[in-house]
Amino acid sequence: MLDICLLGSGGMMPLPYRWLTSLMVRYNGDSLLIDCGEGTQIAIREKGWSFKPINVICFTHYHGDHISGLPGLLLTMGNAERTEPLTLIGPKGLERVVNALRVIAPELPFPIICKEINGPEEEFELADGYFLKAFKVSHSVPCYGYSLQLKRAGKFQLERALERNIPKIYWSRLQKGEIIVDGENQYTPEMVLGEPRKGIKLTYCTDTRPVQSIVDNALGSDLFICEGMYGEKDKDAKAREHRHMTFYEAAKLAKAAEVKELWLTHYSPSLTYPEEYMDEVRKIFPEAKAGKDKKSVELDFEKEE
Repeated sequence: MLDICLLGSGGMMPLPYRWLTSLMVRYNGDSLLIDCGEGTQIAIREKGWSFKPINVICFTHYHGDHISGLPGLLLTMGNAERTEPLTLIGPKGLERVVNALRVIAPELPFPIICKEINGPEEEFELADGYFLKAFKVSHSVPCYGYSLQLKRAGKFQLERALERNIPKIYWSRLQKGEIIVDGENQYTPEMVLGEPRKGIKLTYCTDTRPVQSIVDNALGSDLFICEGMYGEKDKDAKAREHRHMTFYEAAKLAKAAEVKELWLTHYSPSLTYPEEYMDEVRKIFPEAKAGKDKKSVELDFEKEE
């Protein structure tokens, strides 16, 4: 299960009712952040979640509204006597940007591991069966979207295990994906498992024009969280000029990617009531929702008959 909270839904500047962009995902006792805008700490507190399990922070890009909350968050983690390593993932220049921000957070009781994304796409294995994929989008600076996937192996096939005379002591290990060598015999998970079952997929992207890489990587997502900076129909030219997206462009991407649900986020400060525009958006993609601070959902595997 993925436990998801859109901590902040604002772009450019924080407002009294809207923090800057950040997403938190919890899985199996660990937490991951995508972006860390101003107000992220407050939003986590308001949600009632903890800083302690955060072990990965990803950045889409290095504009201030996506990373300005990092130094304060690092200090809070340090003051909580954290000693576990923290992994940061982002476009090239990550270490330089983080070191600059750490001028005001120089002494921390835990190591920071910086992983810069190489090329247009890169995948990171966060845990067994839990993957993060970064994919390049189109903004005024290098920028990436992210897909999180919980992959699910096929069901254990008793008949296949018996047919191959695989010792029972190895069955559970094979179910967990382990390859076992026993003398001259080698047993692989494929020998006892059926076809992979549908997993869980979350895709997040912001600060970009509509590009094919978004459709390709969001394809079949259970939840697609996408920038919708402007809802007003007359802001199309402005969106193009500043390399952002409108509500309607995001909805078209959701439709093309055949996702289950769309949440809009990263609103312009001038956009006070996103819901005003959602009727038109839902004409393009019926399962579209206006994201808001602390909007949450639990994504679980589909129930089997």
